[in-house]
Amino acid sequence: MKIWLDGGLQDTESARVSVFDHGLTVGDGIFETVKAVDGRPFALTRHLDRLTRSARGLGLPDPDHDEVRRACAAVLEANPAPLGRLRITYTGGHGPLGSDRGEHGPTLVVALGETTRRPDSTAVITVPWTRNERGALTGLKTTSYAENVVALARARERGASEALFGNTVGQLCEGTGSNVFVVLDGEIHTPPLASGCLAGITRALTAEWTGAEETDLPLDVLERADEVFLTSTLRDVQAVHRVDGRELPGAPGPVTAKAMRIFEERAGHDLDP
Repeated sequence: MKIWLDGGLQDTESARVSVFDHGLTVGDGIFETVKAVDGRPFALTRHLDRLTRSARGLGLPDPDHDEVRRACAAVLEANPAPLGRLRITYTGGHGPLGSDRGEHGPTLVVALGETTRRPDSTAVITVPWTRNERGALTGLKTTSYAENVVALARARERGASEALFGNTVGQLCEGTGSNVFVVLDGEIHTPPLASGCLAGITRALTAEWTGAEETDLPLDVLERADEVFLTSTLRDVQAVHRVDGRELPGAPGPVTAKAMRIFEERAGHDLDP
């Protein structure tokens, strides 16, 4: 297995990031997960644009898109896989042990992990913790992911693959690594970015291609929605058949099934929409 680290391909066994890297010591970093099908990345331009927005939000230098593209191409060529998770990580680089940054410049890592297609439907839970829609990191895809680790572990304990958060005012927000959509009276709705959710790439494409509406939704909408589905880079559009103790029989329902078909068809025709 080869990864890209600071300018070139390296073996995973010999690649080294400093123990003083700010991404390790204080979570000062950003990342993107890109789906790769038969060695070709999906929606890479959108992912790189979001990487830059996240970098600016954290006060990191803008990543060099040409370098990141070269890194992605090199890693994909070196590690053939039918379906892969291409991970781009960009951190504050070597720094002091506190929150202040050093002057060594950022660290760029690109790696690939092979994966498999997700099931058509899944179970989710809600968690008692909230997303802060007014936080300094709201809307940024940062490596400060510990609360997602905790929430996802709880979901796994309860036989689910995702945990859904409300925000501080009781509105539906997002999952640990996904966006959430609900179907009400045949219409598709998803929380707006003002709810504190990440501007998901798959979320944006799904909304664009299906006509979904951004709507402020109370968390308890999950108790009455006709259908629920998730979107993310590796889930694409995935139906939900259980929310906490509530079963949604027949998932994917007709609206979700149509959204799944539309996404698969449109994504298949354009790898960089």
